Amino acid sequence: MGAPESNVTLSSPPPAYSYEHEGDRQFATTLARGLEVLRCFTPLEPMLGNKEISVRTGLPKPTVSRLTYTLTKLGYLKHNMRMGKYQLGSAVLSIGYPLLASMSLRQVARPFMKDLADYCNGSVSMGIRDRLNMVYVESSRSGNGIATLPDIGTAVPIAQATIGRAFLSACTPPEREAILNQMKVKEPDQLRKFKPQIEKSLDDIRTRGFCLSTGELRREVFAVGVPMRRTVDGEIVAFNCSVPAFMLKKGQLEDDLGPRLAQMVRNIEAALGMH
Repeated sequence: MGAPESNVTLSSPPPAYSYEHEGDRQFATTLARGLEVLRCFTPLEPMLGNKEISVRTGLPKPTVSRLTYTLTKLGYLKHNMRMGKYQLGSAVLSIGYPLLASMSLRQVARPFMKDLADYCNGSVSMGIRDRLNMVYVESSRSGNGIATLPDIGTAVPIAQATIGRAFLSACTPPEREAILNQMKVKEPDQLRKFKPQIEKSLDDIRTRGFCLSTGELRREVFAVGVPMRRTVDGEIVAFNCSVPAFMLKKGQLEDDLGPRLAQMVRNIEAALGMH
């Protein structure tokens, strides 16, 4: 007779926080597990069952079942009875809105971003760091209907996206080293693949004030990225300007859009009184 079936997926990785906070008695593991469950849902996978969540988090299925039950009771998840799966609930949106509403930088930056988006027939986005991603907190696009608008809340990998490399350039050397070390542990393939572009972007921002992406994130979209000076609370904000590749003239990224994005960021800093 074979061994009894286990609820734990043996090939599942341990939760990311299990190593980082090992031995920290102040760390609330149950809370962390619940938040990890919420992070499993993405635009491409908006509905997940307990087994799928178990695989993604590395948590035993009985633990996941208790967490999804509790999160559903609190409104952070909705249970689709017909499909037997969960999706994010409105309480998640309620938590995120106060953050966006309190970022006065978004209101200041919006008209500058819209002007540049209209000029280049593309989109301009502002992002902040979330672990090894950049999350868009504001976006503007031209009215021509060609450019696709990255939605607020969209996450893109730091290593792969021009906005992420711009962010890295604004970090202090120890901060940057810590992030690259995290990538080395958690995303070694990603770091290995994009390390040359990261190094070139850091050099480009030092010498030209902006960095380029020629289709690394999306083949059909080219982009430039620029970091802003640190805000008063120490937050690093970065911007990108993305244009469909077929609409660009030769040299336009380097000679026109890069300098314009850098100037836009300086104008936003001036409007905020940052000197």
